[in-house]
Amino acid sequence: MEVNNEYSPYQAGDIVFVFYRNPHTQNVANIQEAAVVNNPENPNELALFLYDTYYPLTNELAVYSSEAEAELAYQQYFGDVFL
Repeated sequence: MEVNNEYSPYQAGDIVFVFYRNPHTQNVANIQEAAVVNNPENPNELALFLYDTYYPLTNELAVYSSEAEAELAYQQYFGDVFL
């Protein structure tokens, strides 16, 4: 897992949009707003804060800077239906 901070266009305080899969129903995905924050376990790294949980901001995550951009990607990956 490569940390994306050195070349990341994001900084702490940014609001971004990600696809979030329901942990109880894996075939359900939503576009969710998340905050970019300093990782509390490693302040030199960035993390996403989503549903009271910190997720390391890595290049393995699909992160979008606008909801419209996330919606377009969602349609490409999952079709026209928003869940």
